[in-house]
Amino acid sequence: MSTLDVVTTGRVRRSRARLLAALGIAVGVVAAFAISLMVGHTFYGPGEVLRVVLGETVPGASFTVGELRLPRAVLALLVGGALGMAGVTFQTMLHNALASPDIIGVSAGASAAAVFAIVVLHLDQGLVSLFAVVAALATALAIYVLSYQDGVAGTRLILIGIGIAAMLHSVVSYLLAGAAAWDLPAAMRWMIGSVNDAEWSTLAPLAIAVLVLGPVLVSQAGNLRLLQFGDDAAAALGVRVERTRVISILAAVGLIAFATAAAGPVAFVAFLAGPIAARIVPAGGSLIVPAGLVGALLVLGADLVGQWAFDARYPVGVITGACGAPYLVYLLVRTNRSGGSL
Repeated sequence: MSTLDVVTTGRVRRSRARLLAALGIAVGVVAAFAISLMVGHTFYGPGEVLRVVLGETVPGASFTVGELRLPRAVLALLVGGALGMAGVTFQTMLHNALASPDIIGVSAGASAAAVFAIVVLHLDQGLVSLFAVVAALATALAIYVLSYQDGVAGTRLILIGIGIAAMLHSVVSYLLAGAAAWDLPAAMRWMIGSVNDAEWSTLAPLAIAVLVLGPVLVSQAGNLRLLQFGDDAAAALGVRVERTRVISILAAVGLIAFATAAAGPVAFVAFLAGPIAARIVPAGGSLIVPAGLVGALLVLGADLVGQWAFDARYPVGVITGACGAPYLVYLLVRTNRSGGSL
Protein backbone atom coordinates (compact mmCIF):
# COMPACT_ATOMS: atom_id res chain seq x y z
CA MET A 1 0.00 0.00 0.00
CA SER A 2 1.39 3.40 -1.01
CA THR A 3 1.85 6.32 1.33
CA LEU A 4 -1.03 8.11 -0.37
CA ASP A 5 -3.31 5.13 0.24
CA VAL A 6 -2.31 5.03 3.90
CA VAL A 7 -3.00 8.74 4.33
CA THR A 8 -6.32 8.47 2.50
CA THR A 9 -7.39 5.47 4.57
CA GLY A 10 -6.45 7.27 7.79
CA ARG A 11 -8.50 10.30 6.79
CA VAL A 12 -11.51 8.16 5.95
CA ARG A 13 -11.27 6.38 9.30
CA ARG A 14 -10.98 9.64 11.22
CA SER A 15 -13.90 11.14 9.32
CA ARG A 16 -15.98 8.05 10.04
CA ALA A 17 -15.04 8.17 13.72
CA ARG A 18 -15.98 11.85 13.94
CA LEU A 19 -19.31 11.17 12.22
CA LEU A 20 -20.11 8.30 14.56
CA ALA A 21 -19.23 10.41 17.61
CA ALA A 22 -21.48 13.23 16.40
CA LEU A 23 -24.29 10.78 15.71
CA GLY A 24 -23.87 9.39 19.22
CA ILE A 25 -24.32 12.87 20.70
CA ALA A 26 -27.33 13.43 18.42
CA VAL A 27 -28.93 10.23 19.69
CA GLY A 28 -28.46 11.51 23.24
CA VAL A 29 -30.14 14.79 22.28
CA VAL A 30 -33.11 12.96 20.74
CA ALA A 31 -33.42 10.76 23.84
CA ALA A 32 -33.31 13.74 26.22
CA PHE A 33 -35.85 15.59 24.07
CA ALA A 34 -38.20 12.61 24.09
CA ILE A 35 -37.86 12.15 27.85
CA SER A 36 -38.65 15.85 28.34
CA LEU A 37 -41.95 15.31 26.53
CA MET A 38 -42.87 12.11 28.35
CA VAL A 39 -41.89 12.83 31.97
CA GLY A 40 -43.93 15.02 34.32
CA HIS A 41 -46.64 14.80 36.95
CA THR A 42 -48.43 12.67 34.36
CA PHE A 43 -46.37 10.24 32.29
CA TYR A 44 -47.25 9.87 28.62
CA GLY A 45 -45.85 7.01 26.58
CA PRO A 46 -43.86 7.42 23.36
CA GLY A 47 -46.91 6.56 21.25
CA GLU A 48 -49.05 9.27 22.80
CA VAL A 49 -46.26 11.83 22.52
CA LEU A 50 -45.64 10.97 18.87
CA ARG A 51 -49.33 11.34 18.07
CA VAL A 52 -49.39 14.78 19.68
CA VAL A 53 -46.25 15.88 17.81
CA LEU A 54 -47.83 14.69 14.54
CA GLY A 55 -50.85 16.88 15.23
CA GLU A 56 -53.38 14.36 16.47
CA THR A 57 -55.73 15.18 19.35
CA VAL A 58 -55.01 13.04 22.41
CA PRO A 59 -57.16 13.75 25.49
CA GLY A 60 -54.99 15.29 28.20
CA ALA A 61 -51.74 14.89 26.29
CA SER A 62 -52.59 17.44 23.60
CA PHE A 63 -52.49 20.28 26.12
CA THR A 64 -49.82 18.99 28.51
CA VAL A 65 -47.41 17.82 25.84
CA GLY A 66 -48.31 20.11 22.96
CA GLU A 67 -48.71 23.39 24.82
CA LEU A 68 -46.49 22.98 27.90
CA ARG A 69 -43.75 20.43 27.43
CA LEU A 70 -43.07 20.72 23.69
CA PRO A 71 -42.37 24.49 23.61
CA ARG A 72 -40.16 24.09 26.68
CA ALA A 73 -38.17 21.25 25.13
CA VAL A 74 -37.81 23.05 21.78
CA LEU A 75 -36.62 26.19 23.57
CA ALA A 76 -34.05 24.18 25.54
CA LEU A 77 -32.89 22.51 22.32
CA LEU A 78 -32.49 25.79 20.44
CA VAL A 79 -30.89 27.68 23.33
CA GLY A 80 -28.39 24.91 23.98
CA GLY A 81 -27.53 24.56 20.30
CA ALA A 82 -27.06 28.30 19.84
CA LEU A 83 -24.89 28.67 22.96
CA GLY A 84 -22.80 25.62 22.11
CA MET A 85 -22.03 26.78 18.55
CA ALA A 86 -21.29 30.34 19.64
CA GLY A 87 -19.11 29.30 22.56
CA VAL A 88 -16.85 26.98 20.59
CA THR A 89 -16.52 29.61 17.87
CA PHE A 90 -15.06 32.11 20.35
CA GLN A 91 -12.83 29.47 21.93
CA THR A 92 -11.50 28.30 18.57
CA MET A 93 -11.01 31.79 17.18
CA LEU A 94 -9.19 33.13 20.24
CA HIS A 95 -7.29 29.91 21.09
CA ASN A 96 -8.48 29.98 24.69
CA ALA A 97 -10.99 27.88 26.61
CA LEU A 98 -11.91 30.95 28.70
CA ALA A 99 -13.07 32.86 25.62
CA SER A 100 -16.72 32.07 26.19
CA PRO A 101 -19.48 34.67 25.70
CA ASP A 102 -20.74 34.28 29.26
CA ILE A 103 -17.21 34.76 30.62
CA ILE A 104 -16.26 37.79 28.49
CA GLY A 105 -19.43 39.80 29.07
CA VAL A 106 -21.68 39.39 26.04
CA SER A 107 -24.41 37.66 28.04
CA ALA A 108 -23.96 40.19 30.85
CA GLY A 109 -24.73 43.00 28.40
CA ALA A 110 -27.99 41.37 27.41
CA SER A 111 -28.92 40.77 31.06
CA ALA A 112 -28.17 44.34 32.13
CA ALA A 113 -30.26 45.80 29.30
CA ALA A 114 -33.15 43.45 30.01
CA VAL A 115 -33.19 44.22 33.73
CA PHE A 116 -33.06 47.96 32.94
CA ALA A 117 -35.97 47.58 30.52
CA ILE A 118 -38.02 45.72 33.16
CA VAL A 119 -37.17 47.68 36.29
CA VAL A 120 -36.82 51.23 34.93
CA LEU A 121 -38.78 51.32 31.68
CA HIS A 122 -41.43 48.70 32.58
CA LEU A 123 -41.52 47.31 29.05
CA ASP A 124 -43.31 44.15 27.92
CA GLN A 125 -41.56 40.90 27.06
CA GLY A 126 -41.16 41.59 23.34
CA LEU A 127 -39.41 44.92 23.85
CA VAL A 128 -37.31 43.49 26.68
CA SER A 129 -36.03 40.81 24.32
CA LEU A 130 -35.26 43.45 21.69
CA PHE A 131 -33.30 45.45 24.27
CA ALA A 132 -31.34 42.31 25.17
CA VAL A 133 -30.42 41.54 21.56
CA VAL A 134 -29.27 45.08 20.81
CA ALA A 135 -27.30 45.29 24.07
CA ALA A 136 -25.51 41.98 23.44
CA LEU A 137 -24.43 43.18 20.01
CA ALA A 138 -23.34 46.57 21.40
CA THR A 139 -21.38 44.93 24.22
CA ALA A 140 -19.57 42.64 21.81
CA LEU A 141 -18.72 45.60 19.58
CA ALA A 142 -17.39 47.56 22.56
CA ILE A 143 -15.22 44.64 23.69
CA TYR A 144 -13.89 44.14 20.16
CA VAL A 145 -13.06 47.84 19.68
CA LEU A 146 -11.40 48.20 23.08
CA SER A 147 -9.28 45.07 22.55
CA TYR A 148 -8.26 45.89 18.97
CA GLN A 149 -4.65 46.92 18.57
CA ASP A 150 -3.04 45.78 15.33
CA GLY A 151 -5.43 42.87 15.49
CA VAL A 152 -7.30 41.17 18.31
CA ALA A 153 -5.27 39.27 20.89
CA GLY A 154 -7.23 36.60 22.72
CA THR A 155 -5.85 37.40 26.18
CA ARG A 156 -6.51 41.12 25.82
CA LEU A 157 -10.09 40.53 24.63
CA ILE A 158 -10.79 38.11 27.48
CA LEU A 159 -9.47 40.46 30.17
CA ILE A 160 -11.36 43.45 28.78
CA GLY A 161 -14.48 41.31 28.51
CA ILE A 162 -14.19 40.13 32.11
CA GLY A 163 -13.82 43.74 33.25
CA ILE A 164 -16.87 44.87 31.29
CA ALA A 165 -18.85 41.89 32.60
CA ALA A 166 -17.98 42.89 36.17
CA MET A 167 -19.20 46.44 35.56
CA LEU A 168 -22.43 45.20 33.99
CA HIS A 169 -23.09 42.83 36.90
CA SER A 170 -22.67 45.81 39.24
CA VAL A 171 -25.25 47.73 37.20
CA VAL A 172 -27.68 44.82 37.48
CA SER A 173 -27.15 44.59 41.25
CA TYR A 174 -27.84 48.32 41.60
CA LEU A 175 -31.02 48.08 39.53
CA LEU A 176 -32.30 45.10 41.50
CA ALA A 177 -31.61 46.85 44.79
CA GLY A 178 -34.10 49.56 43.91
CA ALA A 179 -36.59 47.43 41.98
CA ALA A 180 -40.25 47.13 42.93
CA ALA A 181 -41.27 43.78 44.39
CA TRP A 182 -43.50 42.95 41.43
CA ASP A 183 -40.62 43.45 38.96
CA LEU A 184 -38.18 41.13 40.74
CA PRO A 185 -39.47 37.74 39.46
CA ALA A 186 -39.22 38.85 35.82
CA ALA A 187 -35.85 40.50 36.42
CA MET A 188 -34.37 37.47 38.18
CA ARG A 189 -35.02 35.35 35.10
CA TRP A 190 -32.45 37.54 33.36
CA MET A 191 -29.93 36.83 36.08
CA ILE A 192 -30.28 33.06 36.16
CA GLY A 193 -31.60 31.71 32.86
CA SER A 194 -34.79 29.70 32.59
CA VAL A 195 -37.00 27.93 30.06
CA ASN A 196 -39.99 27.90 32.42
CA ASP A 197 -41.99 30.46 30.47
CA ALA A 198 -41.49 28.94 27.03
CA GLU A 199 -44.14 29.90 24.50
CA TRP A 200 -44.34 29.36 20.78
CA SER A 201 -44.27 33.12 20.20
CA THR A 202 -40.84 33.42 21.86
CA LEU A 203 -39.36 30.59 19.82
CA ALA A 204 -39.68 32.06 16.33
CA PRO A 205 -36.88 34.69 16.52
CA LEU A 206 -34.45 32.21 18.06
CA ALA A 207 -35.35 29.48 15.56
CA ILE A 208 -34.76 31.88 12.65
CA ALA A 209 -31.44 32.98 14.16
CA VAL A 210 -30.26 29.37 14.51
CA LEU A 211 -31.35 28.49 10.97
CA VAL A 212 -29.63 31.56 9.49
CA LEU A 213 -26.55 32.09 11.66
CA GLY A 214 -25.75 28.43 12.35
CA PRO A 215 -24.90 27.72 8.68
CA VAL A 216 -22.85 30.95 8.60
CA LEU A 217 -20.65 29.61 11.40
CA VAL A 218 -20.40 26.21 9.73
CA SER A 219 -19.30 27.90 6.49
CA GLN A 220 -16.43 29.56 8.40
CA ALA A 221 -15.36 26.34 10.15
CA GLY A 222 -12.40 25.64 7.85
CA ASN A 223 -11.02 29.17 8.21
CA LEU A 224 -11.50 29.09 11.98
CA ARG A 225 -9.49 25.89 12.21
CA LEU A 226 -6.64 27.55 10.31
CA LEU A 227 -6.76 30.54 12.65
CA GLN A 228 -5.71 28.17 15.45
CA PHE A 229 -2.22 28.17 13.89
CA GLY A 230 -1.97 31.95 14.22
CA ASP A 231 -2.99 34.89 12.09
CA ASP A 232 0.18 34.95 10.01
CA ALA A 233 0.04 31.25 9.18
CA ALA A 234 -3.66 31.46 8.35
CA ALA A 235 -3.10 34.47 6.10
CA ALA A 236 -0.27 32.62 4.32
CA LEU A 237 -2.72 29.77 3.65
CA GLY A 238 -5.17 32.17 2.02
CA VAL A 239 -7.48 33.00 4.92
CA ARG A 240 -8.80 36.55 5.06
CA VAL A 241 -8.19 36.81 8.77
CA GLU A 242 -10.13 39.91 9.79
CA ARG A 243 -13.03 39.10 7.48
CA THR A 244 -13.31 35.61 8.96
CA ARG A 245 -13.05 36.96 12.49
CA VAL A 246 -15.69 39.66 11.98
CA ILE A 247 -18.17 37.29 10.29
CA SER A 248 -17.66 34.67 12.99
CA ILE A 249 -18.02 37.16 15.84
CA LEU A 250 -21.18 38.68 14.37
CA ALA A 251 -22.79 35.27 13.83
CA ALA A 252 -21.76 33.95 17.25
CA VAL A 253 -22.88 37.10 19.07
CA GLY A 254 -26.18 37.00 17.17
CA LEU A 255 -26.79 33.45 18.41
CA ILE A 256 -25.88 34.43 21.97
CA ALA A 257 -28.12 37.50 21.81
CA PHE A 258 -31.21 35.67 20.58
CA ALA A 259 -30.65 32.72 22.93
CA THR A 260 -30.28 35.08 25.90
CA ALA A 261 -33.34 37.05 24.81
CA ALA A 262 -35.38 33.83 24.77
CA ALA A 263 -34.20 32.20 27.99
CA GLY A 264 -31.92 34.58 29.84
CA PRO A 265 -28.20 33.95 30.41
CA VAL A 266 -28.04 30.17 30.86
CA ALA A 267 -24.68 29.97 32.59
CA PHE A 268 -21.65 28.04 31.37
CA VAL A 269 -23.30 26.16 28.47
CA ALA A 270 -21.26 28.10 25.91
CA PHE A 271 -18.21 27.55 28.12
CA LEU A 272 -18.63 23.79 28.55
CA ALA A 273 -20.00 22.60 25.21
CA GLY A 274 -16.78 23.00 23.22
CA PRO A 275 -14.41 21.22 25.64
CA ILE A 276 -16.88 18.36 26.12
CA ALA A 277 -17.30 17.98 22.36
CA ALA A 278 -13.52 18.02 21.93
CA ARG A 279 -13.19 15.08 24.33
CA ILE A 280 -15.89 13.06 22.57
CA VAL A 281 -15.19 13.79 18.91
CA PRO A 282 -11.79 12.74 17.50
CA ALA A 283 -9.50 15.58 16.48
CA GLY A 284 -9.20 16.77 12.92
CA GLY A 285 -12.55 18.38 12.15
CA SER A 286 -14.70 21.32 13.12
CA LEU A 287 -16.38 21.24 16.53
CA ILE A 288 -19.15 23.70 15.71
CA VAL A 289 -21.89 21.14 15.03
CA PRO A 290 -20.80 18.69 17.78
CA ALA A 291 -20.60 21.56 20.29
CA GLY A 292 -24.09 22.67 19.28
CA LEU A 293 -25.36 19.15 19.93
CA VAL A 294 -23.56 18.99 23.28
CA GLY A 295 -25.02 22.38 24.23
CA ALA A 296 -28.51 21.15 23.41
CA LEU A 297 -27.94 17.99 25.46
CA LEU A 298 -26.64 20.03 28.40
CA VAL A 299 -29.66 22.34 28.52
CA LEU A 300 -32.19 19.53 28.01
CA GLY A 301 -30.51 17.41 30.67
CA ALA A 302 -30.12 20.31 33.10
CA ASP A 303 -33.79 21.20 32.69
CA LEU A 304 -34.82 17.62 33.48
CA VAL A 305 -32.58 17.58 36.54
CA GLY A 306 -33.83 20.96 37.72
CA GLN A 307 -37.46 19.91 37.40
CA TRP A 308 -37.46 16.38 38.78
CA ALA A 309 -34.22 15.48 40.60
CA PHE A 310 -34.93 17.53 43.74
CA ASP A 311 -37.85 18.29 46.01
CA ALA A 312 -37.88 21.89 44.77
CA ARG A 313 -37.76 22.97 41.13
CA TYR A 314 -34.76 24.93 39.94
CA PRO A 315 -34.31 26.97 36.75
CA VAL A 316 -32.00 25.45 34.19
CA GLY A 317 -29.39 28.18 34.75
CA VAL A 318 -28.94 27.10 38.38
CA ILE A 319 -28.06 23.56 37.32
CA THR A 320 -25.70 24.55 34.50
CA GLY A 321 -24.05 27.09 36.80
CA ALA A 322 -23.51 24.45 39.48
CA CYS A 323 -21.89 22.17 36.89
CA GLY A 324 -19.87 24.83 35.10
CA ALA A 325 -18.36 26.68 38.04
CA PRO A 326 -16.22 23.73 39.25
CA TYR A 327 -14.88 23.23 35.73
CA LEU A 328 -13.90 26.90 35.54
CA VAL A 329 -12.02 26.60 38.84
CA TYR A 330 -10.34 23.40 37.61
CA LEU A 331 -9.29 25.07 34.36
CA LEU A 332 -7.78 28.05 36.17
CA VAL A 333 -5.93 25.82 38.66
CA ARG A 334 -4.58 23.58 35.89
CA THR A 335 -3.40 26.58 33.89
CA ASN A 336 -1.68 28.04 36.95
CA ARG A 337 0.07 24.77 37.83
CA SER A 338 1.30 24.27 34.28
CA GLY A 339 2.87 27.71 34.36
CA GLY A 340 0.62 29.02 31.61
CA SER A 341 -1.42 32.16 31.36
CA LEU A 342 -4.81 33.09 30.04
